[in-house]
Amino acid sequence: MTAFRRSASSLSAYASPLEKGLGELLSEHLRFTTGRSASPSEVRSWDRSLPVLASDLVDAGLGDVEMLVEYRLPLSGKRVDVVLAGHHPETNDHSYVVVELKQWSEAESWEEDAAMVLVPHQPGGPKLHPVLQVRGYCDYIGDFVSSVTDPEKQLRGVAYLHNAYDPAVNDLFDLPQDDNGRLFTAQRRGEFLSFLRSRLAPLSGAESADHLLSGRTRPGRQLMKVAAAEVKERTQFTLLDEQRTAFQMVMHAVERAHEEDHKTAVIISGGPGSGKSVIALSLLGELSRKGIGTMHATGSKAFTTTMRKVAGKRSTRVKELFKYFNSFMEASKNQFEVLICDESHRIRETSANRYTKAKLRTGRPQVDELLSAARVPVFLLDEHQVVRPGEMGTVRTIREHAEARGMRVHEINLKGQFRCGGSELYEEWVLRLLGLAPGGPVPWSGDDGFSLSMAASPAEMEQALRPTLEQGYTARLSAGYCWPWSKKEKDRLENDVRVGGWERPWNSHLDRWLPGVPPSALWATEEGGFDQVGCVYTAQGFEYDWSGVILGPDLLFRDGHLVIDRAANRDPAMKKTATDEEAEALIRNTYKVLLTRGMRGTVLYSTDPETQEYLVSLVGGGGLS
Repeated sequence: MTAFRRSASSLSAYASPLEKGLGELLSEHLRFTTGRSASPSEVRSWDRSLPVLASDLVDAGLGDVEMLVEYRLPLSGKRVDVVLAGHHPETNDHSYVVVELKQWSEAESWEEDAAMVLVPHQPGGPKLHPVLQVRGYCDYIGDFVSSVTDPEKQLRGVAYLHNAYDPAVNDLFDLPQDDNGRLFTAQRRGEFLSFLRSRLAPLSGAESADHLLSGRTRPGRQLMKVAAAEVKERTQFTLLDEQRTAFQMVMHAVERAHEEDHKTAVIISGGPGSGKSVIALSLLGELSRKGIGTMHATGSKAFTTTMRKVAGKRSTRVKELFKYFNSFMEASKNQFEVLICDESHRIRETSANRYTKAKLRTGRPQVDELLSAARVPVFLLDEHQVVRPGEMGTVRTIREHAEARGMRVHEINLKGQFRCGGSELYEEWVLRLLGLAPGGPVPWSGDDGFSLSMAASPAEMEQALRPTLEQGYTARLSAGYCWPWSKKEKDRLENDVRVGGWERPWNSHLDRWLPGVPPSALWATEEGGFDQVGCVYTAQGFEYDWSGVILGPDLLFRDGHLVIDRAANRDPAMKKTATDEEAEALIRNTYKVLLTRGMRGTVLYSTDPETQEYLVSLVGGGGLS
């Protein structure tokens, strides 16, 4: 929950043309807290918008109010433009105003959808209405920040279009406003100052800012824990920015498909934890509650089985909403209104396998079957999570097949990052470590929101993580596929994963429970899973609080460079058809998946002494922080 903080009177000085450097100060803050540099457009936005807001506060007599700029939302990579911190003028309680600043001088509703807006001369297509954007921030802070004890009284949200006059943004006022989402323009500056005085007293806001920033993060809503309520009863997740944009885009496409009898494909791409499955589940719940024929499909047995168990508990009808990608070989054209294809990077070349009837072995691409089955097929994917030969789910492939069928295509990239505690630093560190981003490996510089450490052995890793289970957190151990796997039908698991004197079994391959051992598909979510080592196929698609990852001998660092040793990999799928180039990419992606399952922290260990030594030089010693 970091932020660049100054009093309003301090920041208002930058409104003078003689004062320079605000953008540079914030850019330095961003580099320090996230590891990334600000874009020129971000710097311009800070230079032009923040002094305006600060001057307004000073004019309102609120120069001592604290401005928390680029406030980072907990368990998220998202940042709020400004949170104003101070005391309520009547109760003297802590009072916070969340402000979304827009430089827009004009905007209009997008095709009569009041939730989305078009901004002339800005790339990227329709954008989320700023009132919905700031309302989402308020809901999120109220849900996750413990120091906000009474959100209804302590929190308010505003969108401030300080360059706009009403006639040029008139459409935006069609969206109903409320306490957590009000809209002000330059023409309504007087109203805005009155609003600020109604929420903030002319006192120092430093104490209230301290209070907000020191608040603990409440537990996150993990997908599987609230899946049933999301699908059957009510909305459980707060969707932010691009997540909400993607949601609205699909809802709009469904409405237009009815009106125009035209198919539309929506492609939603994003990294681990960017909210793809949260969007998928939110769409499934909302569309199902509206009575719109909707199905959810994946190529993952673990994910589909778990969703059937969790979301479909005590309801056969709900269980039937969750299918596999190869379930649509015989589907009629537009049999469903919406088909939500989660984990679409796992789409295969064809749906046929050894059990497929001869008459269905047509060679038809699986992506064509999915595109045909619904008026609005929705694809959610991360191209860096292709981990098996034959998987071909990419944005380019889906777009090409959709356009060949004459379909409209809407594409949305989820820039936010919500797994790994929202740590952009850690996400970038992993990508560079594995050679999936340029620049090469770098030392871990640390992040207040995420813990990364090394263990001297798997036993030490296990010893460090087991206490987190007793504290109410979730934790799992996983490893690269570098050990043989005993898969004979037995009532006990063999300790196949052996490192020195430490040995543990792989997760069960069975569909039934063994004593204290969950079935294969439920390893990541059911009690008892910590005592087995998970492989990428059972870990992919899931999240847990703490992650221990054993790097096998197929991933080595020599002279500061990553080297893949294909011969050390024991995955049968890897040995059949993959070329050396394909195998190298798949192994890198495998470790990328394993290293990004934890939301609060990751503990690493490598079986190769030289690699272990190198990682220790990057990360430091052991211990959870």
